[in-house]
Amino acid sequence: MTTDKTRIVTREVVRSTTVATNRRARHEYELFEPVEAGLALAGWEVKSLRAGRASLAEAFARVERGEAFLYNLHIPPYPQAAMPGRVMEPARTRKLLLHRREIARMAGQSQRKGFTLVPVELYFKRGIAKVSIAVAKAKKLWDKRDAVQKREVAREADRARKWRGVRL
Repeated sequence: MTTDKTRIVTREVVRSTTVATNRRARHEYELFEPVEAGLALAGWEVKSLRAGRASLAEAFARVERGEAFLYNLHIPPYPQAAMPGRVMEPARTRKLLLHRREIARMAGQSQRKGFTLVPVELYFKRGIAKVSIAVAKAKKLWDKRDAVQKREVAREADRARKWRGVRL
């Protein structure tokens, strides 16, 4: 008589390690519909990202000929990967890995006047480099002031509640 051993597979908790965030994008743009996309990277770029070295400050995305690309994502060269004759471009254009319908939807939304595609966050999910791309519309100066004012009012209200010992 043989016994069949069954494995109980539990859902693993998906952890994501954030490498870089685009804080300026949250201030400068009103963000709509973030989409998670993979990145086509070289080996040294992945190692550099794992070391936590990247900058999304000047980065933007664009859809061209049915493919999505990320421009100006700065990943500094990984020093241990340097070899004579190997060219390591820190701010090269990188391809975004998305489904066709996601690319088509993003292309349609970004074609509207005043809208663009902005990377919001760069992170690892299950060991794979991902970037969160959002359709964004530039905020007017008064929108920025209004957002700062709302944030300050909320912060002061939290301080007052904490000082009085009242928690909601």
